[in-house]
Amino acid sequence: MQAALNLARAGLGSTAENPSVGCVIVDPKGRIVGSARTAYGGRPHAETIALAQAGDSARSGTAYVTLEPCSHHGKTGPCCDALINAGVSFVYVATLDPDPRVSGRGVTRLKASGISVHVGLCEEGAKETNRGFLSRVERYRPFVSLKIASSIDGR
Repeated sequence: MQAALNLARAGLGSTAENPSVGCVIVDPKGRIVGSARTAYGGRPHAETIALAQAGDSARSGTAYVTLEPCSHHGKTGPCCDALINAGVSFVYVATLDPDPRVSGRGVTRLKASGISVHVGLCEEGAKETNRGFLSRVERYRPFVSLKIASSIDGR
């Protein structure tokens, strides 16, 4: 999961309105066969790219994803369907997606298809990485940080 978080951090600021997500696919023998982050502009999603890299090696493997795979149709198909169709056996999700179009539905669909899903691995790191996205979705406002330099006399 740490490798997936590193990928997600590398994409911060370049994924438009989408969160920066990292995904690592590991085959049944424990080898990394696919790794990606959300592409520039927000598409394609990390899971789609990593699964394309992995090909048939993803079957019966494990996916590590920093944010719950999407479950809705937008400009691309649902990432949870891509994981199901790839035949992965295990999915580790760092944190759930608070977007009302997803919000637990991705995990539910994965579990319903027989995939073992674990949520919460490196959750704090994932929330920190996408604090801007989470603030926009949960509080309807951007995350803003301010850095000020001033002299001791207030100037």
